[in-house]
This record gives sequence, structure tokens and C-alpha cells, in this order.
Amino acid sequence: MNIERIGTERRRMSKIVIHNETIYLCGQVAKDSKAGIKEQTQTMLAKVDELLVQAGSDRKHILSATLYIKTMQDFAAMNEVWDAWVVEGYSPARACVEASLARAELLVEISVVAAVIK
Repeated sequence: MNIERIGTERRRMSKIVIHNETIYLCGQVAKDSKAGIKEQTQTMLAKVDELLVQAGSDRKHILSATLYIKTMQDFAAMNEVWDAWVVEGYSPARACVEASLARAELLVEISVVAAVIK
């Protein structure tokens, strides 16, 4: 069994885990947690892009995404950014749930599973 763990500086998690050509990203949040929902979503997705490249993939190879949003009042604004980011024809399976996040100022978080590019 071949499991590769990347970004293990924190004892509690790895930033990336790769197993059987499947990539698992740890939860990603915005770079600036003081920004509004659109900017938080944009910077969160930019971090996903960076990690996917590091793991040997890209957004066309995302298999599933789970979004956690602080309030469904931000759902439409978050989706506006999401819809512009997702490559047409490559939409992953997706779930979005309202949730309390780790820090009060965070408005959105994402968990991603993707395939390695061959």
C-alpha cells in the first residue's frame, strides 16, 4: 500500500494525502478571513489550485468537493465565484452544508478529493 503525505508540519493533519492515484486535500479556508464571502471563496479556491498542482492534478480532475458555509445567506454569492472557477464540463460531485467553522470570521471552507493526472 503506497500512501504519500505532503505538508505534515502540523501533527494533526497532512495538507495532501495521495493514495492509489487519488488526492485528498485537507480543508481549505480563505487567506484573508476578514474579507467577504466572494473574496474568501476566491482565495480559498486559489489555495486548492496550488495544492492540486503540487499533488500532480488540477481542477479538471476534482472528483468531489464538500463546501462548508457559515450561513446559507451567502450561498448565492459563494456559488457565483464557484461557478466561474469550475471548468465547464468538469463539474465534480458536490455537497454544500451550513456549518460552524473553526474560527468565527471564516465564512467558507472546502474539502476536495481529486484524481492524479496521468
